[in-house]
Amino acid sequence: MGKRNKPEIMRDILQIIQDHKQIRPTPLLRQSNISSSRFKNYFSEMIDKKFVKKTRGNKNEKLIVLTNKGNKFLEKYQAIVYFIEEFEL
Repeated sequence: MGKRNKPEIMRDILQIIQDHKQIRPTPLLRQSNISSSRFKNYFSEMIDKKFVKKTRGNKNEKLIVLTNKGNKFLEKYQAIVYFIEEFEL
């Protein structure tokens, strides 16, 4: 597997959140497979773009959840991937 570009990394992070429904920041960082400094940059951008939001769980733990806009990003990203594969671009 080669280096991931920015949209791929963002897709991967959003996909992890979607798969878990909600996730704590540290497991998300570990599963994203990027450095903590890069993760912070991507995460801040995703917060700013309203792809994800921070919330609190039942035990007052910090959680990250996907927003509707984040779900839409994943849908559109997958549509682009299908398009590229279909036309062998």
